Amino acid sequence: MRIISGKRRGYKLTPPMGDGTRPTTDRVKESLFNIIQTRMPCKNVLDLFAGSGALGIEALSRGAEHAVFVESDRRICELIDKNLTGASLSGGAEIKRMQAREYLDICDIKFDIIFLDPPYNKGFLKPAIDKILERDLLAGGGIIVIESETKGSELGDLLNCFDGKLSVLKTAKYGRSSITVLQR
Repeated sequence: MRIISGKRRGYKLTPPMGDGTRPTTDRVKESLFNIIQTRMPCKNVLDLFAGSGALGIEALSRGAEHAVFVESDRRICELIDKNLTGASLSGGAEIKRMQAREYLDICDIKFDIIFLDPPYNKGFLKPAIDKILERDLLAGGGIIVIESETKGSELGDLLNCFDGKLSVLKTAKYGRSSITVLQR
């Protein structure tokens, strides 16, 4: 696991130990950032269900001014902090140790990019997207980048639920993972 590009290109991130977190592979991360490269640099990024924090860290390396990492696991938050400090990217970062739903209820920042990579097929996507739209947390022209499981994805059912508030810009499949980019 490494930073693919930007000012900290090549920096090796410490991956989480155990089965509780499924880090985005370098291949998927590189493809994802190739898809959204015209959006970088940007002002505010949200890495919701941050896990390893690799997506938000990559965004900071590529010039994002500010990134918020939301993760409920204390050990993973400590790991994100360690990786941010080691990569000299902690100045523009905030780590929030809480449930994604709780953060979305209190957040007052408009984000240019929101990364959603929740545990696969656990029903977290729709409530998160609904709350983002309800609270108007996506900046004008902002995007939501979703990583989901290719097979049995809960995302397929969601794409018809946005009532014209979001449109699909791009979808791509990488083995077990799919990337979907939604725009306001």
